[in-house]
Amino acid sequence: MAEVIDVADPADPRLDDFRDLNSVDRRPDLPSGKGLVIAEGVLVVQRMLASRFQARAMLGTDRRLAELEADLAGVDAPYYRADADVMAEVVGFHLNRGVLAAASRPPELTVAQVLDGPRTVAVLEGVNDHENLGSIFRNAAGLGVDAVVFGVGCADPLYRRAVRVSMGHALLVPYAWTQAWPADLEMLRDNGFRLLAMTPDPSAHSLAEAMTDVADEKVAILVGAEGPGLTEHAMRASDVRVRIPMSRGTDSLNVATAAALAFYERARLAP
Repeated sequence: MAEVIDVADPADPRLDDFRDLNSVDRRPDLPSGKGLVIAEGVLVVQRMLASRFQARAMLGTDRRLAELEADLAGVDAPYYRADADVMAEVVGFHLNRGVLAAASRPPELTVAQVLDGPRTVAVLEGVNDHENLGSIFRNAAGLGVDAVVFGVGCADPLYRRAVRVSMGHALLVPYAWTQAWPADLEMLRDNGFRLLAMTPDPSAHSLAEAMTDVADEKVAILVGAEGPGLTEHAMRASDVRVRIPMSRGTDSLNVATAAALAFYERARLAP
Protein backbone atom coordinates (compact mmCIF):
# COMPACT_ATOMS: atom_id res chain seq x y z
CA MET A 1 0.00 0.00 0.00
CA ALA A 2 1.24 3.49 -0.79
CA GLU A 3 2.27 5.49 2.26
CA VAL A 4 -0.65 7.63 3.49
CA ILE A 5 0.30 11.04 4.91
CA ASP A 6 -2.29 13.38 6.42
CA VAL A 7 -1.86 17.02 5.42
CA ALA A 8 -3.87 19.91 6.88
CA ASP A 9 -1.82 22.90 5.73
CA PRO A 10 -2.43 24.01 2.11
CA ALA A 11 1.00 25.67 2.08
CA ASP A 12 2.79 22.38 2.77
CA PRO A 13 5.58 22.23 0.15
CA ARG A 14 5.03 18.49 -0.29
CA LEU A 15 1.87 19.42 -2.21
CA ASP A 16 3.65 21.63 -4.76
CA ASP A 17 3.17 19.09 -7.54
CA PHE A 18 -0.54 19.91 -7.40
CA ARG A 19 -0.42 23.65 -6.83
CA ASP A 20 -2.08 26.30 -9.04
CA LEU A 21 -3.44 23.90 -11.64
CA ASN A 22 -5.39 26.71 -13.32
CA SER A 23 -2.43 29.09 -13.51
CA VAL A 24 -1.36 30.06 -17.01
CA ASP A 25 2.33 30.25 -16.15
CA ARG A 26 2.75 28.27 -12.90
CA ARG A 27 0.76 25.10 -13.38
CA PRO A 28 2.91 22.00 -12.80
CA ASP A 29 2.02 20.28 -16.10
CA LEU A 30 3.73 22.96 -18.22
CA PRO A 31 6.47 21.24 -20.26
CA SER A 32 8.62 24.34 -19.73
CA GLY A 33 8.21 24.12 -15.94
CA LYS A 34 7.94 20.96 -13.85
CA GLY A 35 6.63 19.13 -16.87
CA LEU A 36 4.46 16.80 -14.79
CA VAL A 37 1.53 14.71 -15.92
CA ILE A 38 -1.60 15.19 -13.79
CA ALA A 39 -4.31 12.55 -13.51
CA GLU A 40 -7.65 13.72 -12.14
CA GLY A 41 -10.35 11.44 -10.74
CA VAL A 42 -10.36 7.83 -9.60
CA LEU A 43 -10.61 6.24 -13.04
CA VAL A 44 -7.87 8.39 -14.58
CA VAL A 45 -5.60 7.80 -11.58
CA GLN A 46 -6.18 4.07 -11.94
CA ARG A 47 -5.14 4.26 -15.58
CA MET A 48 -2.04 6.24 -14.71
CA LEU A 49 -1.06 3.58 -12.18
CA ALA A 50 -1.48 0.96 -14.92
CA SER A 51 0.56 2.95 -17.48
CA ARG A 52 4.24 3.66 -18.19
CA PHE A 53 3.79 6.98 -16.34
CA GLN A 54 5.07 6.30 -12.83
CA ALA A 55 3.19 8.23 -10.17
CA ARG A 56 5.38 10.26 -7.82
CA ALA A 57 2.62 11.52 -5.50
CA MET A 58 -1.13 11.57 -5.01
CA LEU A 59 -3.41 14.06 -3.30
CA GLY A 60 -6.94 13.12 -2.35
CA THR A 61 -9.68 12.70 0.19
CA ASP A 62 -10.15 9.72 2.48
CA ARG A 63 -13.15 8.57 0.43
CA ARG A 64 -11.08 8.38 -2.77
CA LEU A 65 -8.31 6.60 -0.88
CA ALA A 66 -10.76 3.83 0.00
CA GLU A 67 -11.84 3.54 -3.64
CA LEU A 68 -8.21 3.25 -4.79
CA GLU A 69 -7.05 0.83 -2.09
CA ALA A 70 -6.62 -2.17 -4.41
CA ASP A 71 -4.81 -0.08 -7.04
CA LEU A 72 -2.29 1.31 -4.55
CA ALA A 73 -0.82 -2.06 -3.61
CA GLY A 74 2.90 -1.89 -4.35
CA VAL A 75 2.81 1.76 -5.46
CA ASP A 76 5.98 3.55 -4.36
CA ALA A 77 4.50 7.04 -4.00
CA PRO A 78 2.87 8.87 -1.09
CA TYR A 79 -0.85 9.50 -0.88
CA TYR A 80 -1.37 12.89 0.74
CA ARG A 81 -4.75 12.71 2.44
CA ALA A 82 -6.53 16.03 2.86
CA ASP A 83 -10.05 17.37 3.08
CA ALA A 84 -11.80 19.05 0.15
CA ASP A 85 -11.16 22.59 1.42
CA VAL A 86 -7.42 22.04 1.72
CA MET A 87 -7.35 20.52 -1.75
CA ALA A 88 -9.26 23.48 -3.18
CA GLU A 89 -6.73 25.94 -1.74
CA VAL A 90 -3.84 23.95 -3.17
CA VAL A 91 -5.12 23.40 -6.71
CA GLY A 92 -6.99 26.72 -7.04
CA PHE A 93 -10.52 25.39 -7.48
CA HIS A 94 -12.92 22.92 -5.88
CA LEU A 95 -12.05 19.46 -7.20
CA ASN A 96 -15.25 17.42 -7.49
CA ARG A 97 -13.34 14.28 -8.45
CA GLY A 98 -11.54 14.25 -5.10
CA VAL A 99 -8.15 12.85 -6.12
CA LEU A 100 -5.10 13.74 -8.21
CA ALA A 101 -1.92 11.92 -9.11
CA ALA A 102 1.27 13.44 -10.52
CA ALA A 103 3.90 11.66 -12.61
CA SER A 104 7.09 12.76 -14.31
CA ARG A 105 7.19 12.58 -18.09
CA PRO A 106 9.07 9.51 -19.30
CA PRO A 107 11.24 9.67 -22.44
CA GLU A 108 9.16 10.13 -25.59
CA LEU A 109 8.56 7.10 -27.75
CA THR A 110 9.75 7.23 -31.36
CA VAL A 111 7.59 6.73 -34.42
CA ALA A 112 9.49 3.51 -35.16
CA GLN A 113 8.64 2.21 -31.67
CA VAL A 114 4.92 2.89 -31.90
CA LEU A 115 4.68 1.37 -35.40
CA ASP A 116 6.18 -1.92 -34.24
CA GLY A 117 3.17 -4.24 -34.12
CA PRO A 118 0.06 -2.08 -34.70
CA ARG A 119 -2.34 -2.62 -37.59
CA THR A 120 -4.32 0.58 -37.11
CA VAL A 121 -2.92 3.99 -36.21
CA ALA A 122 -4.34 7.50 -36.08
CA VAL A 123 -2.23 10.32 -37.53
CA LEU A 124 -3.06 13.87 -36.40
CA GLU A 125 -2.11 17.16 -38.01
CA GLY A 126 -2.94 20.53 -36.45
CA VAL A 127 -5.28 19.13 -33.78
CA ASN A 128 -4.58 21.91 -31.31
CA ASP A 129 -7.67 21.74 -29.08
CA HIS A 130 -7.04 19.75 -25.90
CA GLU A 131 -10.62 18.52 -25.63
CA ASN A 132 -10.66 17.26 -29.22
CA LEU A 133 -7.29 15.64 -28.63
CA GLY A 134 -8.46 13.93 -25.45
CA SER A 135 -11.63 12.74 -27.18
CA ILE A 136 -9.61 11.26 -30.04
CA PHE A 137 -7.50 9.27 -27.57
CA ARG A 138 -10.63 7.99 -25.82
CA ASN A 139 -12.16 7.05 -29.17
CA ALA A 140 -8.92 5.39 -30.25
CA ALA A 141 -8.81 3.27 -27.10
CA GLY A 142 -12.42 2.19 -27.39
CA LEU A 143 -12.41 1.49 -31.13
CA GLY A 144 -9.29 -0.54 -31.66
CA VAL A 145 -6.69 2.04 -32.71
CA ASP A 146 -3.27 0.79 -31.62
CA ALA A 147 -1.23 4.02 -31.63
CA VAL A 148 -1.30 7.74 -32.41
CA VAL A 149 1.27 9.62 -34.51
CA PHE A 150 1.50 13.41 -34.28
CA GLY A 151 2.37 15.70 -37.15
CA VAL A 152 2.83 19.46 -36.82
CA GLY A 153 0.60 21.85 -34.87
CA CYS A 154 -0.90 19.44 -32.36
CA ALA A 155 -1.59 20.20 -28.71
CA ASP A 156 0.19 18.50 -25.82
CA PRO A 157 -1.54 15.16 -25.14
CA LEU A 158 -0.26 15.26 -21.54
CA TYR A 159 -1.91 18.57 -20.64
CA ARG A 160 -4.28 17.97 -17.71
CA ARG A 161 -7.45 18.69 -19.69
CA ALA A 162 -6.43 16.36 -22.52
CA VAL A 163 -5.65 13.57 -20.06
CA ARG A 164 -8.95 14.13 -18.24
CA VAL A 165 -11.09 14.20 -21.40
CA SER A 166 -9.33 11.08 -22.68
CA MET A 167 -10.36 9.36 -19.42
CA GLY A 168 -6.69 8.50 -18.96
CA HIS A 169 -6.28 6.79 -22.32
CA ALA A 170 -3.72 9.41 -23.40
CA LEU A 171 -1.48 7.61 -20.89
CA LEU A 172 -2.22 4.14 -22.27
CA VAL A 173 -2.47 4.47 -26.07
CA PRO A 174 1.13 4.73 -27.38
CA TYR A 175 1.94 7.90 -29.29
CA ALA A 176 4.94 9.52 -30.94
CA TRP A 177 5.83 12.82 -32.61
CA THR A 178 7.17 12.96 -36.14
CA GLN A 179 10.43 14.83 -36.68
CA ALA A 180 9.80 15.87 -40.30
CA TRP A 181 6.29 16.50 -41.56
CA PRO A 182 4.85 15.25 -43.84
CA ALA A 183 8.03 13.44 -44.97
CA ASP A 184 7.82 11.04 -42.03
CA LEU A 185 4.60 9.64 -43.47
CA GLU A 186 6.92 7.57 -45.64
CA MET A 187 7.86 5.69 -42.45
CA LEU A 188 4.28 4.47 -42.21
CA ARG A 189 4.24 3.44 -45.84
CA ASP A 190 7.57 1.65 -45.38
CA ASN A 191 5.96 -0.27 -42.51
CA GLY A 192 3.17 -1.45 -44.77
CA PHE A 193 0.46 1.06 -43.84
CA ARG A 194 -2.09 2.42 -46.30
CA LEU A 195 -2.62 6.12 -45.59
CA LEU A 196 -6.24 7.29 -45.60
CA ALA A 197 -6.73 11.08 -45.44
CA MET A 198 -10.06 12.32 -44.07
CA THR A 199 -11.53 15.23 -46.05
CA PRO A 200 -14.98 16.74 -46.77
CA ASP A 201 -14.11 16.83 -50.49
CA PRO A 202 -17.18 15.37 -52.28
CA SER A 203 -14.91 13.76 -54.88
CA ALA A 204 -13.18 11.61 -52.23
CA HIS A 205 -14.03 7.95 -51.70
CA SER A 206 -16.77 7.26 -49.19
CA LEU A 207 -15.61 6.02 -45.79
CA ALA A 208 -17.37 2.65 -46.10
CA GLU A 209 -15.98 2.04 -49.58
CA ALA A 210 -12.42 3.00 -48.65
CA MET A 211 -12.36 0.94 -45.47
CA THR A 212 -13.73 -2.09 -47.27
CA ASP A 213 -10.92 -1.85 -49.82
CA VAL A 214 -8.22 -1.90 -47.12
CA ALA A 215 -9.87 -4.26 -44.63
CA ASP A 216 -7.01 -6.77 -44.84
CA GLU A 217 -4.21 -4.17 -44.76
CA LYS A 218 -2.54 -2.07 -42.10
CA VAL A 219 -4.17 1.36 -42.04
CA ALA A 220 -3.22 4.86 -40.93
CA ILE A 221 -6.16 7.26 -40.58
CA LEU A 222 -5.16 10.91 -41.03
CA VAL A 223 -7.29 13.69 -39.53
CA GLY A 224 -6.61 17.41 -39.50
CA ALA A 225 -7.39 20.54 -37.57
CA GLU A 226 -10.93 21.58 -36.70
CA GLY A 227 -12.03 23.81 -39.57
CA PRO A 228 -9.19 23.74 -42.12
CA GLY A 229 -8.64 19.98 -41.95
CA LEU A 230 -5.55 18.33 -43.37
CA THR A 231 -3.14 20.43 -45.38
CA GLU A 232 -2.78 19.72 -49.06
CA HIS A 233 0.81 18.56 -48.39
CA ALA A 234 -0.49 15.86 -46.02
CA MET A 235 -3.23 14.77 -48.40
CA ARG A 236 -0.83 14.51 -51.32
CA ALA A 237 1.38 12.29 -49.17
CA SER A 238 -1.57 9.93 -48.52
CA ASP A 239 -2.81 7.03 -50.61
CA VAL A 240 -6.56 7.59 -50.52
CA ARG A 241 -8.78 10.59 -49.75
CA VAL A 242 -11.82 9.60 -47.70
CA ARG A 243 -15.05 11.43 -46.91
CA ILE A 244 -17.97 10.85 -44.57
CA PRO A 245 -21.20 11.32 -46.59
CA MET A 246 -23.11 14.28 -45.13
CA SER A 247 -26.68 15.61 -45.43
CA ARG A 248 -28.70 18.80 -44.91
CA GLY A 249 -25.96 21.08 -46.18
CA THR A 250 -23.49 20.08 -43.46
CA ASP A 251 -19.98 19.86 -44.88
CA SER A 252 -18.17 18.12 -42.01
CA LEU A 253 -18.23 16.92 -38.41
CA ASN A 254 -16.21 17.79 -35.35
CA VAL A 255 -12.74 16.26 -35.77
CA ALA A 256 -13.09 13.87 -32.81
CA THR A 257 -16.49 12.70 -34.07
CA ALA A 258 -15.20 12.21 -37.61
CA ALA A 259 -12.23 10.26 -36.27
CA ALA A 260 -14.55 8.07 -34.18
CA LEU A 261 -16.62 7.16 -37.23
CA ALA A 262 -13.49 6.25 -39.16
CA PHE A 263 -12.16 4.20 -36.23
CA TYR A 264 -15.47 2.38 -35.92
CA GLU A 265 -15.68 1.57 -39.60
CA ARG A 266 -12.13 0.23 -39.50
CA ALA A 267 -12.87 -1.88 -36.41
CA ARG A 268 -16.08 -3.21 -37.95
CA LEU A 269 -14.34 -4.44 -41.11
CA ALA A 270 -10.85 -5.37 -39.94
CA PRO A 271 -10.21 -9.11 -39.50
